[in-house]
Amino acid sequence: MIRTHNCGELRLSEKGAKVCLEGWVQKIRDKGGMLWIDLRDRYGITQLIMEEGKTQDDILAKARGIGREYVIRTTGVVVERVSKNDKIPTGDIEIAVEGLSILNEAKVPPFLIEGETDGGEELRMKYRYLDLRREPVRKNLELRHKLMNATRNYLSGKDFIEIETPVLIKSTPEGARDFVVPSRINKGEFYALPQSPQTFKQLLMVAGFDRYFQIVKCFRDEDLRADRQPEFTQIDCEMSFVEREDVLQMFEGLVRYLFKEIKQIDLQPFQRMEYEDAIKLYGSDKPDLRFGMQFLELNEVVKGKGFNVFDSAELVVGIAVPGAAEYSRKQLDELTEFVRRPQIGAQGLVYVKLNNDGTIKSSVDKFYNQDDLRSWASEFGANDGDLLLILAGEQKRTRFALSELRLELGSRLGLRPNDKFVPLWVLDFPLLEWDEETERYHAMHHPFTSPKSEDLNQLASSPGEVRANAYDMVVNGVELGGGSIRIHERRIQQQMFDALGMSDSEAEDQFGFLLNAFEYGAPPHGGIAFGFDRICAMFGGSESIRDYIAFPKNNAGRDIMINTPSQISDEQLDDLDLTLKSDEK
Repeated sequence: MIRTHNCGELRLSEKGAKVCLEGWVQKIRDKGGMLWIDLRDRYGITQLIMEEGKTQDDILAKARGIGREYVIRTTGVVVERVSKNDKIPTGDIEIAVEGLSILNEAKVPPFLIEGETDGGEELRMKYRYLDLRREPVRKNLELRHKLMNATRNYLSGKDFIEIETPVLIKSTPEGARDFVVPSRINKGEFYALPQSPQTFKQLLMVAGFDRYFQIVKCFRDEDLRADRQPEFTQIDCEMSFVEREDVLQMFEGLVRYLFKEIKQIDLQPFQRMEYEDAIKLYGSDKPDLRFGMQFLELNEVVKGKGFNVFDSAELVVGIAVPGAAEYSRKQLDELTEFVRRPQIGAQGLVYVKLNNDGTIKSSVDKFYNQDDLRSWASEFGANDGDLLLILAGEQKRTRFALSELRLELGSRLGLRPNDKFVPLWVLDFPLLEWDEETERYHAMHHPFTSPKSEDLNQLASSPGEVRANAYDMVVNGVELGGGSIRIHERRIQQQMFDALGMSDSEAEDQFGFLLNAFEYGAPPHGGIAFGFDRICAMFGGSESIRDYIAFPKNNAGRDIMINTPSQISDEQLDDLDLTLKSDEK
């Protein structure tokens, strides 16, 4: 290599050394008699200095023709800076330039390539290769790399073996929509891109690879949010001859290791909570436990007073907000508008202020007297200075709305700091959930999840009552991973398909390979899959996984840098024996 050092490693101890650096021009400052260039590469920034009378005239002339983002090579001597910069590791030195070469010119970039940029998200995604030069984005990808390495180190040290599974697989009806890929050779037939390697990792257990993992790309054709992408990465794991506790302990260990290795944090003990309690106390199967405000159901104490909103509601439920009785009417109106937003769906909000002077003020004083309101406060265990917020309506929607309100208040009150982490296992999910539209049960996780052994006899008679031997890992209200003990017997797997409304022929067509494999000595097995992009975002203190993906899609699922998805030629369509509808041409 021609360069002797990168732009982030030189220190005062190298004073007097002759060096060669290469990189991009971050900034140029020309004061007439002296000229400085900040030279940047992946590792950092080094300042170059040129001075009339000391630097050759032709080098100074060349330097004055250089623009931002030019790629240059420079040779020179390491000297001590007169005006030091304690904000960068190389801030004690600079390079007295003796030679300068332009390796490539550059157009003026469409936004500032600095820590704080003036480019909007769409513009930066269009020129993602430029955005990736910025230090914050680069550090995000470096964090991703460290997490990936640490994951491999931990699992390899526990005798897991990394095995790649196919990317072109069979489309299945369960789960999210598949991305489908037409086959040119097999006309009229299609592959699908995997939503997960689920069945393959189970087959690997049948094959005797008792500890498998893979850091794997997965694909789901679903609506997008900040924490979703059409293609995403999982840490996918499976173990044989295990029970639930073995899996929980193993992957608690993984997450503890990552926090310690990457963030130097000793994670606090994992709490455990049944799904039913999570929904009842927090309205969510991924509760944020950094703060309290548990739900309290009030049906028995508020009905029968003539307030129709409560009297006609399936559920009346509320939270106590510590120290928030001083909220102004404007603040309460903002909270009311928040829960009325279409994506939240509540009709309104009832408040009760427990004032510090012992008086109580509410939005329903017309229907409830002070004694009534004081009894509510007693139910909550609330104190003077607290604020009670209550919602009413259909059970599922009301719990969801109150859960969103609780999180909003937690954020407003500063109760959700990025440097505090509270881990939780949520256990014993329902195995199945009823879908009104299709009028049948769907698997809450996937159709290979084992029922709890004590509920197995209800699978045929009361499928909605069966609990899954499943578990989700939740940290700070984010589901980082989920898994289950799997079905490993053909008979039980067939019962599961029956409960899902699949005929024998459908089950054989879709999953016959797995049913057949179970007849050749399938061991008990279970596993988990972590959302790797979400882990990266959490470790980096961000809510968006896009910041930790080199080339992400936007909210419409488009890569606006390469302009895809895009149309293909008629010749390609003919090769695939496909035609577009006239309105799609």
